[in-house]
Amino acid sequence: ETVLELNNLYVYYDNIPIVRDINLKLEKGEFLGIVGESGCGKTTLLRLLSGLEPATSGTIDYGKAAKIGFVFQEPRLMPWLTVNANIAFAAKNDSSLPAAPDEKLLELLGLKAFQHSFPAQLSGGMAQRTALGRTLFQNPDLILMDEPFSALDYFTRRSLQQMLLNLFQQQKKSVIFVTHDVEEALLLGQRILVMQEGRIKIDQRIDMEYPRQQASLSFQQLRLQILSAIEN
Repeated sequence: ETVLELNNLYVYYDNIPIVRDINLKLEKGEFLGIVGESGCGKTTLLRLLSGLEPATSGTIDYGKAAKIGFVFQEPRLMPWLTVNANIAFAAKNDSSLPAAPDEKLLELLGLKAFQHSFPAQLSGGMAQRTALGRTLFQNPDLILMDEPFSALDYFTRRSLQQMLLNLFQQQKKSVIFVTHDVEEALLLGQRILVMQEGRIKIDQRIDMEYPRQQASLSFQQLRLQILSAIEN
């Protein structure tokens, strides 16, 4: 089942093409990683998909993906609200949502002990878990993530990568994950796009089973292959 289809998508800024000739299909339950150098168009593409920016030309068809969630690079939490209230913030304008997150979601996110804490009392990793919880609370069909772990230290990143992978495997959400870190994309993605100068240069399916071992020969071979594609 296709949840997203892009056809001949272009974005121009001042007559300069930022995203060009993008043709892409995303299936339900697929985890797609997008990598590329700064300025390659990956974040612009994500903003197009979220509706934050308009396309100059081309079409975006969401299929049956009725609800889209976005996780930003920064948590963007309301400092006067608790973790619970930040996660359930969307319930204020959507009567179909519960008034508060359930215990299962809080446990999945590792936030049960922090549900009454305020953002100033949280570590960077906990704040980002809360931001992810806010998105999951809305039960989106498609989750867009823009380098959500890039500002975190190595150990916190690894912890959140594993948590996201567990959530993905349990909930079978469709995910598009933008990162500048090739290893992160290989650890998480079932499929990786390499973007260059606004175009899709490589569309690579990753057949390795989870959890993936960074030290394995197959992992390192794929890593070198993708790095080479980015650099050449």
